[in-house]
Amino acid sequence: MNISINENAPVKSSGKIEIKAPIDKVWQILVSINDWPSWQSEVTESNLQEDLKEGAIFKWKAGGLSFTSQLHTVEPKNKLGWTGKTIGASAVHNWFFMLENNTTVVKVEESLQGIFPELFKNYFQRNLDKGIRLNLEDLKRASEK
Repeated sequence: MNISINENAPVKSSGKIEIKAPIDKVWQILVSINDWPSWQSEVTESNLQEDLKEGAIFKWKAGGLSFTSQLHTVEPKNKLGWTGKTIGASAVHNWFFMLENNTTVVKVEESLQGIFPELFKNYFQRNLDKGIRLNLEDLKRASEK
């Protein structure tokens, strides 16, 4: 289905990191959604009760908020993306995987829209920027073990 982030959203962010681990390993860590709390410092619960496929729904908690997300893109070792909703906000979140010089390069991007990101743009922007950096650093740490 491949949904792009909303370029006109009030809040959007992206980041990129090099990981010294095989792309297979990095991909496997990210797509093991039920294991997210074991390596993502902000995630306290994560529950995917079906196969990893486009349209699959998962529920998770991060930073004290509960989210319901739906996978929109699953291209093994290439792209993973989902949309998500929480009270007063919705998001589009995409991950991209590339191999460069025997290093896995991971890029992530997210857009946030809704009443809260509109009203509290600076707060949400700071949190999203921080969250994107933390996600990438957590993924790098978990993958390079």
